[in-house]
Amino acid sequence: MNLLPFRLTQAFSGLALLACAWAAQAQEPQLNLPRTELRAGMFRIDAQVAQAFHERQTGLMYRQSMPAHEGMLFVFEQSGVQCFWMKNTLIPLTAAFVADDGRIVNLADMQPHDENSHCSKEPVRFVLEMNQGWFKQKNIQAGSRLVGAPFPAPQSR
Repeated sequence: MNLLPFRLTQAFSGLALLACAWAAQAQEPQLNLPRTELRAGMFRIDAQVAQAFHERQTGLMYRQSMPAHEGMLFVFEQSGVQCFWMKNTLIPLTAAFVADDGRIVNLADMQPHDENSHCSKEPVRFVLEMNQGWFKQKNIQAGSRLVGAPFPAPQSR
């Protein structure tokens, strides 16, 4: 009796189950990333830090909501023109493209499921995503500065 077809079927079934488990896990929001506290003027931000490639790739996908004072800080290895899209992202967000010194270079409002690219106007290493409207409500715009562990405090003269 030849058991090879049976064993192959078992192997493929096992692989299919693993693929389904991975796909189900991949559709879960990232909720347990390290956090850092940032400040934009007098406003506190509790930011999850997405630093590894797979963390940045998933970002805020699959989230149903996000508390008003929370966001996600994407950290890249080197400065470059960073572009973001909203594939599998369920909530409207604003991306702040941030220079190494904490200066917001530009802001981009992004709509759920929009696959159009929203890019920094100059090379940056950081992007902070917040609920759409958060920056506007607090009158934080391009040229404003973020302060926190990744950014130096402004020097007083």
